[in-house]
Amino acid sequence: MKSFRYLDLVMAAFVSVLLVSNIASSAKIVDFGVSLFGLRLSFDGGTLLFPLSYIFGDILTEVYGYARSRRVIWTGFACLALMSAFLFLLSRMPADRDWAGYAGDEKFQAILGGVSSGGIALASLLAYFVGEFSNSFVLAKMKIWTEGKWLWTRTIGSTIVGEGVDTTSFIVLATIFGVFPWSLFWNLLVSNYIFKVLIEVVFTPVTYHVVSFLKREEGEDFYDRETNFNPFVASKSA
Repeated sequence: MKSFRYLDLVMAAFVSVLLVSNIASSAKIVDFGVSLFGLRLSFDGGTLLFPLSYIFGDILTEVYGYARSRRVIWTGFACLALMSAFLFLLSRMPADRDWAGYAGDEKFQAILGGVSSGGIALASLLAYFVGEFSNSFVLAKMKIWTEGKWLWTRTIGSTIVGEGVDTTSFIVLATIFGVFPWSLFWNLLVSNYIFKVLIEVVFTPVTYHVVSFLKREEGEDFYDRETNFNPFVASKSA
């Protein structure tokens, strides 16, 4: 089995971005006072960071291939599930009297309840699952179709699909479970999606440099011509 110098570092960065952005998503709604066609562009705090996970996902699939990216996606899924489960357990533990005096369970639930509650945790996990695998699948297929040319078309194209699936799934389910009010539904859906895609576009030059560096240093430029794209296959080389 071929070993890589930077794969673990990319995976660690991917998982870190995923966990921090999920906490930030329930912690604060951001509004810079900008509107588009009369629609207020407010978005959850995680939107500022979460698009980077798709950039890391693009880099993983472009350099190392879908099968290795699949293992990283599942690693992120397991870490996110563990974080949600622990915060849920923590929310059910008795609170210290002094802590409850200045913070309390109500504030804890208001900030971290979105990550720890069953509904939003399920929404986040499902949106992450379908979004990341859609992104990786589209990029891997487009790399074959373009014969490795025009990297920007597949990084942006895969993000348009992946972020579309992810954002729609997350906002719909999070609103249904009461994390976000219905009055913010379209604001969050539209502004989140636009912002995430724009981040991918803005960071395209950086993605080019990172991909070029990794391909050169790792001696790898994988094409998924014979890959089994089943997300539930555990084999590293499938």
